[in-house]
Formats: sequence, structure tokens, C-alpha cells
Amino acid sequence: MIDLVTAVVWLAGSAFALLAAVGVLRMPDVFTRMQASTKASTLGLGCLLVGAALQIADFGSLIRLASIGAFVLLTTPVSGHVIARASYFADVPLWEGTVLDERRQHSTTTSQQDERTGGGDTTPM
Repeated sequence: MIDLVTAVVWLAGSAFALLAAVGVLRMPDVFTRMQASTKASTLGLGCLLVGAALQIADFGSLIRLASIGAFVLLTTPVSGHVIARASYFADVPLWEGTVLDERRQHSTTTSQQDERTGGGDTTPM
């Protein structure tokens, strides 16, 4: 029974990893590619790690697998955010089908308010 559950979880993880690869190839701009790669690959790796934990049931391997999973879950969102932020500030063009750019609207509103009030951000840190 464990072998069947492991096989299903491994197949699901492999499918998510494949979807991440296809998403990186098919998506139109850096932001959607980044989203496809971070979300689907993290979920795929999580499924693969769960399958490995089910198959290898000793305590040392479970600790290693949990450490790998925690590292990936902590670093992937941060690296995705850094890549998106750097791309945005480097003026990487958005896909022409992009409907809403909330960051640009927020920065335009903030700069207009700064011009009216005569200063920048006055909130203490």
C-alpha cells in the first residue's frame, strides 16, 4: 500500500515539475515565468520529498528530507521576490496583455502626493 501511495505522490510531483518547465518555456514575460517556476516547482519538490519520506522510513532520512523541504520553502519565495523586484526596477517590459500594474500606479500616486506636500516619506523608521 505504501508503494502505491508513494508512486502516486511521485507522479504528482513529477507532473508539477514538468508543468513548471513548460510554464517557463511558454509564459510571455519574466514575471509570469518566475511565478510558474517558483509555484509549480516548489509543489513538485514537496510531493517528491513526501514520497521519499514514505518510502525511506528511517529517522535520519526524514530529518534530511524535512531540512531540504524547509530550505526550499524558505528560499524560493524570497528569491522569486528578489528576481521580480530587480526585473521591475530594471524596466523589464511587461507582457502587452498585462491589464494592471499596481506598483506603477502606487508609485505615481505617491510621487504626486509628494509634489503636493513638498517632500518625501516623513514616517519615522
